[in-house]
Amino acid sequence: MAGTNDGDLKAHQETFKGFTAMMTWGTLGCFLIGAFVVFLIAQ
Repeated sequence: MAGTNDGDLKAHQETFKGFTAMMTWGTLGCFLIGAFVVFLIAQ
């Protein structure tokens, strides 16, 4: 892409790494909460 440099790419990579980590932990958290709710309803 015109006008980009290595600093922009490294910043993008760090931002994307943080985003994917947040989405991974968020998905895991939602799954655990959902499993807990199902457990509570089943009792």
